[in-house]
Amino acid sequence: MKLTAASNKHRQQMRPKLRRTIRWLIVLRGSPEAIAGGVAIGVFVAFTPTIGFQMVIAALLATLLRANRPVAVAMVWLTNPFTVPPVFITTYWLGTFFQSGPPVAEVYALLSDTMQKISSHDYWALHDQFTTFLAVGWQILMPLLIGGALLGTILGVASYVVTLKAIGRYRRLRAKRKRQRAREYIDPTRRAKPTPSEIGSDRGTP
Repeated sequence: MKLTAASNKHRQQMRPKLRRTIRWLIVLRGSPEAIAGGVAIGVFVAFTPTIGFQMVIAALLATLLRANRPVAVAMVWLTNPFTVPPVFITTYWLGTFFQSGPPVAEVYALLSDTMQKISSHDYWALHDQFTTFLAVGWQILMPLLIGGALLGTILGVASYVVTLKAIGRYRRLRAKRKRQRAREYIDPTRRAKPTPSEIGSDRGTP
């Protein structure tokens, strides 16, 4: 599928937004467990074939599980009009081990065409997006749902562990720097002292 000039421009605009999202995630306020929970929920929902209502589902699950809602909603954008075909064809392939369906190549072409149609809808036309995706048929949706649930669960748990450790490490380092600056402010003698050779050179002594 050839991307239009507008699609290429949109993809280029997404890259700096993704970098800002990662930085925002690291410095976000809230408990590490709540933030990591939001990441896990968002990742899980992103792999489910619920196009059009992924953000709503992520927000509801985050509320029920007391996770960070903004993070959960942001993470569902792992699947977008550009990433859905390769991501969902992977979940579809996995799901066919449990529920048979049409050939993978045929489904990939259908997913690409479907996402092209969805990208033409208005951003907030959630119902239109959802019904357009449902048109692929239950013969494809069932393997997508099974594979998405399996892969989403695995990656969701992994992302929870990685995020929890990353945020914990970052906050410990930041707290350590703050304590060090506080000690130097209260007691200037704690700052690194010049060596005798440095003092001599400042005075012009040989």
